[in-house]
Amino acid sequence: MIYGKLWLVVKPTVGIPLFLSAVAIGSFAVHVALLTNTTWVKRFLNGKEVAVATVDAPAPAAAPAKK
Repeated sequence: MIYGKLWLVVKPTVGIPLFLSAVAIGSFAVHVALLTNTTWVKRFLNGKEVAVATVDAPAPAAAPAKK
């Protein structure tokens, strides 16, 4: 284990739940930020059709000029 000496300072019964709680809170914060700062995520999660952007095909390349 790379950080084996960490458990000499912090008991595993405190450190592991603290680490897992920090991961859960961080994940929740990211999801809340996505839901509050975007408009398409709410529609996607509710199963509504999301508008798809279309891209026009590029024009064919011009033939080389004859000399």
